[in-house]
Amino acid sequence: MSQRKKASASQSKSQRTNENEDEMTLSQMTSSQVLRARENFTSVQIDRKVAEVVQFILVKDQKKIPVRRAEIVKHVMKEYKVIYSEVMNRVRRTFEQVFGLKLEEIDTKNHIYILINKLEAGETVNMCPGNPKTGLLFVILSIIFMKGGVAKENLVWNTLKKLRVDSGEKHDEFSDVKKLVTDEFVRQKYLEYVKIPHTEPVEFEFRWGLRADIELSKLKLLEFVAELHDQDPQSWTQQFREASASESRT
Repeated sequence: MSQRKKASASQSKSQRTNENEDEMTLSQMTSSQVLRARENFTSVQIDRKVAEVVQFILVKDQKKIPVRRAEIVKHVMKEYKVIYSEVMNRVRRTFEQVFGLKLEEIDTKNHIYILINKLEAGETVNMCPGNPKTGLLFVILSIIFMKGGVAKENLVWNTLKKLRVDSGEKHDEFSDVKKLVTDEFVRQKYLEYVKIPHTEPVEFEFRWGLRADIELSKLKLLEFVAELHDQDPQSWTQQFREASASESRT
């Protein structure tokens, strides 16, 4: 291994170690320790730190990139990590009261956050095909949903091909379609792109991502599909049952 690769691997390992230490610190602190740590910061300092965290998350959200707690701690919180919970509670209130947004922790194990529009949460408004990219995503999510929550990759590409979107060709609007779907949409947590075990050659399948589950109303999506086919949504019994159950939970 070259010296450059060794240095890079060592740096990456060191970074992971630091992040793990930060996570342990946050998990193990007692309420009394937090209260004592709180005394080291003035209200003005905390206000400023809240504003910095809000700005950091907003910048990430411009590309719909989920943000991890470890990133917030490393790049923004730093020595303020001891009062992480207080800062984040105020960050949440700021997003709700000032921006009308909700900071949602979509992965409680790895502490991953996304911003969603409270006015559109559970609705199809922010996913409607007015924007070419969201339109493409809407179609893919529709395919997955109508196939029971899992759709093989070749089925998705074959369906898109009928709509003149070919994964093997450069598209005027989307450029590299395959990269957009399997990389960007996946990083944004709209889709999951999963390897199917024991397949040769290797095959993949698509599933709904955590963000899609939060932002998109399955019932409205089913109504959209039904309208395209000029049928009643209840014609698809399984999908209608799932969509109705999902709606009652929101």
